[in-house]
Amino acid sequence: MAEVLTIQEEELQLIEAAYKDMVESIKSEMEELDLQNIRKAYELALEAHQTQRRKSGEPYIFHPIAVATIAAAEIGLGPTAIISALLHDVVEDTEVTLGEIREIFGNRISKIVDGLTKLDSAYNAESPQAENFKKVLSTLVDDVRVALIKMADRLHNMRTLGSMPRHKQLKIAAETSYIYAPLAHRLGLYAFKTEFLDLCMKVTDPTNYHGIAKKLAETKRSRESYIDEFIQPLRDELDELKVPYRIIGRPKSIYSIYNKIKNKQVPFEEIYDLFAVRIILDVRSEREKMICWQTYSIVTDVHVPIPERLKDWISTPKSNGYESLHTTVIGPSGRYVEVQIRTERMNEIAERGFAAHWKYKGVSRQPDVYERWLDNVREILDDPNSDAVEFLGDFRANNLFNEEVFVFTPKGDMKILPKGATALDFAFNIHTDIGYHCTAIKVNNRLVPMGYKLKNGDQISITTNRSQKPSESWLKMVITGKARSKIRYAMKDEQRKKGELGKEALERKFKHLKVDFEESVEKLVKHLRLPSHVELYYRIATGLTSIPEIFKKFQVMGNKLIEIEYQKETEIEELPTKAPTPRKGTKKSDNTPRLLINGEPGDRFDYTFANCCNPVQGDHIFAYLTATAGLKIHRSTCPNAANLMSNYGYRVMKADWMATTNNTFVADLKITGIDDGPGVIERLSHEISNKLSLNIRSFSISGYEGYFKGKISLLVANTDQLNIAIRALKNLDSISTVSRVE
Repeated sequence: MAEVLTIQEEELQLIEAAYKDMVESIKSEMEELDLQNIRKAYELALEAHQTQRRKSGEPYIFHPIAVATIAAAEIGLGPTAIISALLHDVVEDTEVTLGEIREIFGNRISKIVDGLTKLDSAYNAESPQAENFKKVLSTLVDDVRVALIKMADRLHNMRTLGSMPRHKQLKIAAETSYIYAPLAHRLGLYAFKTEFLDLCMKVTDPTNYHGIAKKLAETKRSRESYIDEFIQPLRDELDELKVPYRIIGRPKSIYSIYNKIKNKQVPFEEIYDLFAVRIILDVRSEREKMICWQTYSIVTDVHVPIPERLKDWISTPKSNGYESLHTTVIGPSGRYVEVQIRTERMNEIAERGFAAHWKYKGVSRQPDVYERWLDNVREILDDPNSDAVEFLGDFRANNLFNEEVFVFTPKGDMKILPKGATALDFAFNIHTDIGYHCTAIKVNNRLVPMGYKLKNGDQISITTNRSQKPSESWLKMVITGKARSKIRYAMKDEQRKKGELGKEALERKFKHLKVDFEESVEKLVKHLRLPSHVELYYRIATGLTSIPEIFKKFQVMGNKLIEIEYQKETEIEELPTKAPTPRKGTKKSDNTPRLLINGEPGDRFDYTFANCCNPVQGDHIFAYLTATAGLKIHRSTCPNAANLMSNYGYRVMKADWMATTNNTFVADLKITGIDDGPGVIERLSHEISNKLSLNIRSFSISGYEGYFKGKISLLVANTDQLNIAIRALKNLDSISTVSRVE
């Protein structure tokens, strides 16, 4: 929290103006009592936060008002949610108690505020972020407004991230991309998801973000002119439908454009579908499908369609309720344009997701997708043995997928699973018992392995046997969170039964030593760093751990079990004092690249550079304290960054390059191009070694019918030298793409 300052008179006027704007943005119908309660909540929050300020220096009360405004204007929530948004930080950050809120505003609002308040106990947990997110999700199944307000809270924090220190920006951005952006997608909040990912990229990869933003600004006029040229011939045809409509043309998000550049290995100028055209029709629900398809017919009569790019989410909506027709056509000058066709109802659900879902419940004659989804969340939450990190992994796997497959039961009932789901996932999706006792699976009347990946249209039948039980190998055959959590639960139950013998052996030992059983078991579990008592009993019962071996490290003093002093192990939270073995290619010497760790010279820390992303001087980096290998330095765009910062943010430390050094760093490049014989290798090595004077650490290349792929490891001084090398190689004849391995 920033320094304590009383709110000034001129600030009060600005706060009051922000409050009035928020009230005017509420779209739902309200009674006089609702307005009175909103005012009461505002005045309570204003008084509670009066001495607090944000990092930017502005009074803290601006934040809850902004969150309430986003909830009202951008999600369309009503008075109950607005009051909860205004009060979302008072219990956590001020003297106001949950009991006071319950007394003034009632049980429903106090329950939502409780769901939005961080757990005090989470700070001692393995992952505080995961514990708190699990709490939000457990409240979501009772009242979805908790998650929707949390989205608004996170969006405002991301929009105002600039005043935070960079290492905190990285943590918040990683958590947002890892948890909140996928959850926004799952709740149907597409505008939120898009803005989250753009704002995350702005923090983690500012160079590419600002580069694309600049090019979008430079091409804005020509883009708008092109959209007008594309739309003009459609208007006369659409007018004949005698249906009110509007057409919107806008560029795709910076994040999605960058992904296309990275995945397709083409420059910005060569991306054709930079923008999407949306046709929104105002029709009655019973005519929606017919009019949308008639509009599709008009679009594809005027512009040439690309058949394989047609996506029909009207006949079969996405599992988060999204409905729309998507097609890509070839517009003027041969450019690709994505066209989205939907109705006003579909558009509101696409923009506001779950919040709009209630308004149109039952209108589209589709099953209640959100109830089905919430049932899945409840089943994962029901696992009593799941820790928070496990839960978060299961939740992401089962609930936050982007692509889906549509498969069928023997009776023809359709089931929606994530892309990549297996036949065993399907068995657990039908019912937990069918998954537990599954012995054989047929897909389209053909026997398949349990790990068979499902395809659209597959019809699956399951054979069961009551004596069948899940095994550890099953975890490798499933991807959905429900299947993983149920398999783990069954295995832990089996482990608990086997562990009874180990527990009895320990009880006899402790009775003989005359020490307290529960207290002593807790010490053994902590000493051996095991996840639970059950794990200890199981290891003793199966001989993985022996009682005599354990008691070599303990003695009994005063009827208590005491760990022998000289054998105590260092806690993993302490900074390592001995250097871990440096990875191949690094030297722990005077030549080690100099860093600042948490603002202090890195000399007092032992660190190595992570192999997963190979940082180069000039990259944005952070330090991560591992359990056994000291500090690892990662790039902020590392594929593992989001997971590490989201689940183990307390182990992440700020890291900066201290000064330019003469060190070299390993950088891996992927290269593709036309295979015109052995001359390719000679040209590449000549460019790198002779012209650029860089050392090649390794070089591999392979040809495929006139096309080649290669990987080159270079030793470079910094990112500037690396970028020069990439540009030089791209300019060579027959080279198609050159990119750094992420």
